[in-house]
Amino acid sequence: MPEQAVEIRLIIPGAPEFLRLARLAAADAGSRAGLTYDEIEDLRIGVDELCHTVMRTDGIGVVTLVFRLLGDGIEVDGEGPPLDAGGEAKPSELSRTIVAAVVDEHELDREGDRLRFRLAKRTQRR
Repeated sequence: MPEQAVEIRLIIPGAPEFLRLARLAAADAGSRAGLTYDEIEDLRIGVDELCHTVMRTDGIGVVTLVFRLLGDGIEVDGEGPPLDAGGEAKPSELSRTIVAAVVDEHELDREGDRLRFRLAKRTQRR
C-alpha cells in the first residue's frame, strides 16, 4: 500500500438496483485498505445503508462515492442527487442502528438540497 492515501471515485445511478456496484466497490477498496473479511463485510453494509438513505425515492439522479484508502482503514464520502421537492430523507431507526454497529465513525448531513454522508472503518489488524 502506498504511503499516500489513494482515492477511488464511483458514480452510480441513484436507483436501488445499482447498490450492488457500491457494495462491490466497497469490498474491493476495503481489501486494498487491508481490512479483514469481517471488516469488509461491515463496510459493505454501512455503504449500502447510507447510499440507500441518500437516494431519491423515484431513483432519479446519481450517487457519488469517494473511497479513501488509508494506512489504518478506509473513509468513504457519499452524496446523493437533489432531493424531491419538499422531500426529507431520514434513515430509519433500524438503519441508524445497523450503521452504528458496523462502522467506526459515520455522519449524515443535509447540505442545501442534497444529503451527504461520511463513514470510516478502521482495521483492527496490527
